[in-house]
Amino acid sequence: MRIAMIGTGYVGLVSGVCFSDFGHDVVCVDKNPEKIAMLDRGEVPIYEPGLDELMARNVAAGRLSFTGDLAQAVAGADAVFIAVGTPTRRGDGHADLSFVFAAAEEIAAALTGYAVVVTKSTVPLGTNQRVEEVIRAANPQAEFDVASNPEFLREGAAIDDFMRPDRVVVGCESDRAIEVMREIYRPLYLRDFPVVYTDLESAEMIKYAANAFLATKITFINEIAALCEKVGADVKAVSKGMGMDGRIGNKFLHAGPGYGGSCFPKDTRALARIGQEHAVPQQIVETVIEKNEAIKRRMVEKLLELAGGSFNGRSIAVLGVTFKPNTDDMREAPSLTIVPAMVGGGAKVRVTDPQGRREGEALLPGVTWCSDAYEAADGADLVVLLTEWNEFRALDLKRLAGAMATPRMGDLRNVYSAKDVADAGFEAYTGIGR
Repeated sequence: MRIAMIGTGYVGLVSGVCFSDFGHDVVCVDKNPEKIAMLDRGEVPIYEPGLDELMARNVAAGRLSFTGDLAQAVAGADAVFIAVGTPTRRGDGHADLSFVFAAAEEIAAALTGYAVVVTKSTVPLGTNQRVEEVIRAANPQAEFDVASNPEFLREGAAIDDFMRPDRVVVGCESDRAIEVMREIYRPLYLRDFPVVYTDLESAEMIKYAANAFLATKITFINEIAALCEKVGADVKAVSKGMGMDGRIGNKFLHAGPGYGGSCFPKDTRALARIGQEHAVPQQIVETVIEKNEAIKRRMVEKLLELAGGSFNGRSIAVLGVTFKPNTDDMREAPSLTIVPAMVGGGAKVRVTDPQGRREGEALLPGVTWCSDAYEAADGADLVVLLTEWNEFRALDLKRLAGAMATPRMGDLRNVYSAKDVADAGFEAYTGIGR
């Protein structure tokens, strides 16, 4: 199959590379000439483990290429995927669909034969119907179908998620479109991974409902963690006991400083807005949004207490600023609330993150970037573990404590135990839900 992938952001690039590894001919399109030049040089503009090797292999095999010419990529394609950004729109919390509809208009002008136009971007209910209307209005003679194929990729594990998915969701309303999508995902059929076919609106809703539910699980366990701190329970034991119940499951039950990233904040806001527009308020989701922001602020209060009631004049080492490990994504990261609060309070903040500096330098002004945890902790009054990168999971705690002026640790991911930290020479420790 010949595939055009419009957009080389996280979703578009990962999907395009993985489709090419399925054996399809894929052309990835982006309006940014610098990004296309970068990709042509074999450089990956995002950090995703294994993506650079997979991309290089498929480029060398002649199955994957990059261009800024949308018309050239779409002409003759069997499927055209729209994988452009749908950021939260300022003012009303809805998803900004301007890039989606702009892409649809360009696709309409470029179609030369039958193709399935597939939205890979996360879009509100009714968007795919509007995409069809845009294309038909721009090119009444166009022969095409519209399909919805939401992505469920976890940053840091996206390739494995694409190649070994829990499920693939496809919303479409014609047998011809189903056959095209079935051929595109044929390698997964051969390995018995489930592909769910449904209508357009249900496919759109599945994506939002799934992300809102996962965000709710995270927020729920973070609220339980706050209660655990008051009653003397250990949230790690509580999470383990809850997660062993097959009806609940153990994923997304790890207490921390709140969720962030490119999906959960944006998608919960969009779902809440959709509910408001249809006079069916999603009160649970609205509460989750409010509570997640409150959780981030609670982390600031915990660290302020650990610092002795004031950040002013304190030297603080921050380990990790991306919203999760194995990504360079800083979008909506808890660090964007916590670190500015410390800097604004008068602290001298030293930061280390394996991949966060590229975006973090612009987003976190006033901090000093360090090469590793020990450099960041040198002379510090407090070390804060904010993102649980593997290299922060097995630190030499004695060395860390020995480098600090006043060894105190704020472990916002519960990587270490209070006993291990105390045995290493730390005078104070705080985790989450303990």
